[in-house]
Amino acid sequence: MSSRSSRGLALACLCPTPAAFALGEAAGPVARVPLNVPAITMFLVFVAVTLGITAWAARRTRTTADYYAAGGSITGTQNGVAIAGDFMSAASFLGVTGLIYSGGFDGLIWGVGGLAGWPLLLFLLSERLRNLGRYTFADAVGFRLAAGPMRTLAACSTLIVISLYLVGQMVGAGTLIQLLFGLPYWGAVVTVGGLMVLYVTFGGMIATTWVQITKAVLLLFGSTVLGLLVMNEFGFSFERLFKAAVAVHPKGPAVMAPGGIVSDPLSALSLGAALMFGTAGLPHILMRFFTVPDARAARHSVFVATALIGYFYLLIVVLGFGAIALVGGRPEFLTTAGKLIGGDNMAAIHLSKVVAGDLFLGFVSAVAFATILAVVSGLTLSGASAIAHDLYANVWRRERATEQEVVGISRVAAVALGLLAVVLGIAFEGQNVAYMVLLAFAVAAAVNFPLLVLALYWRGLTTRGAVVGGTVGLLTAIACVVFGPTVWVDLLHHASAPFPYRYPALFALVACVTVTVLVSLTDRSERARREASAYDAQYVRAVTGLGASGASEH
Repeated sequence: MSSRSSRGLALACLCPTPAAFALGEAAGPVARVPLNVPAITMFLVFVAVTLGITAWAARRTRTTADYYAAGGSITGTQNGVAIAGDFMSAASFLGVTGLIYSGGFDGLIWGVGGLAGWPLLLFLLSERLRNLGRYTFADAVGFRLAAGPMRTLAACSTLIVISLYLVGQMVGAGTLIQLLFGLPYWGAVVTVGGLMVLYVTFGGMIATTWVQITKAVLLLFGSTVLGLLVMNEFGFSFERLFKAAVAVHPKGPAVMAPGGIVSDPLSALSLGAALMFGTAGLPHILMRFFTVPDARAARHSVFVATALIGYFYLLIVVLGFGAIALVGGRPEFLTTAGKLIGGDNMAAIHLSKVVAGDLFLGFVSAVAFATILAVVSGLTLSGASAIAHDLYANVWRRERATEQEVVGISRVAAVALGLLAVVLGIAFEGQNVAYMVLLAFAVAAAVNFPLLVLALYWRGLTTRGAVVGGTVGLLTAIACVVFGPTVWVDLLHHASAPFPYRYPALFALVACVTVTVLVSLTDRSERARREASAYDAQYVRAVTGLGASGASEH
């Protein structure tokens, strides 16, 4: 398998940042490696611990609030670590390291771009979202607008993002298992699907939170140790590290220069929009703000998450350039064609073997796979809440459903999402799913984020404007992907694409905001007048925590 093909597959599969947007090749079959006993042993230990957490959480999950939001019992620090665990997936660890290994400086775009979305969450969304919502971001969007249409749109957007994300995670799990553990692809997919259903069905948000915290601690610990071992090889001198990387890399000094991934300003802006606004619009991240007791804790959790994620990406810089310097020139890690065994995504794995041997390699491999379990748990719970809380309880049953009904529907939805993810994960084996990740981030950036910001801050937003604008943004994102180079040329093998750009987020975002504002401004209906009055009468008080129906106060 070529380096580019491997990178395209694994980044598309694992990515919480759209690192594979520009990669269009379908990946071929993945060659297995000898059975990694330390990795399997450590992974089984992690599974045993997390299943124990799930059993403990199941005894504490009694109400709807417990199931969806851990009863608001998670502290700001705990929630911040869990959010970091949600965001720091195997793509951040393996994928961004691999991008730096292959492209040098340009690989930093993905880390910096994703990190840039967190100040938006901190200053624009966290406090108001916590004050207005109960379990999902649709609660905040529909606070003063018509509940039925808004929740339906928000739930559909959530399910699209979650479904695409889940498929990518399942394909990524199968790929990693083949590369690291020597097990069959379908077995890996079924294992991950079964575990995520157990976590979500029985433990709810309490189990999901502590699984994410456990995984975040392990990932940060492993990355820190690996980073220190790399720096020790160069006397803790960044200058020596970068000089060694320049000397080994085929690009030479150009490895330290930007401009290789994004070549034109419009693509750079659109990629930035996907990374920044998509991160701030991910439904499983937004859902975490309802697990803390108040808005102050919500702000604190974002601050903690931002600090941990920022620290993690600093480590990734060390790992990426360390992999160039220590792995790139060693023939035992290269194929006969001179490519890295397993593809660029295995740069961090090979690096761990170079600096600390097989046992540490087993630990790093197990942590990389364990990250997938934590991420899919959050994704599944978010999708189940959209089905049960937003659609079933608030749209179909019009708030007449009992707590037992809603939690029961959530558990059924979690099982259904798990089965769907397994089936699609197996069906997409060996395929490039970059366009799925692209579409997921484009939808989050072009629909979830702008509608949430407008609902929280603009008095003039109307239900009609939000529904029409959100639908236009959603369809634009899909159209840009389907008719763009990623699908039209790379997947369908046409000569050229009607839409020439690979990154659709900016175009879909502009379409969504423009149509939403225009339709809202021209909406003279009685409902629009009532919605503006509701903003003046109670909405401002609610978002500042001074008093709200169904919202928690400071």
